[in-house]
Amino acid sequence: MLRVNVQQAKAHLSRYLDRVLKGESIILCKRNVPVAEIRPLPQPRPIGLAKGEFEIPPEFFEPLPPELLAAFNGEEPEKDR
Repeated sequence: MLRVNVQQAKAHLSRYLDRVLKGESIILCKRNVPVAEIRPLPQPRPIGLAKGEFEIPPEFFEPLPPELLAAFNGEEPEKDR
């Protein structure tokens, strides 16, 4: 882990950010006393396990049947009369 004083970080911030983008963490110091850590953010995971493109079928966007919608809303199912 690289330790950098504030003045040095201000003078070369883009250089240090390039290192952070490559996965390195940097300890930011004020008068050689650590005060903060600059580290890369976790990269978002892709949704699902599909590799490449996949299609969402048109049925996905159709309204739910009334009995299923009622169940999601916590309503009791209607009984046959």
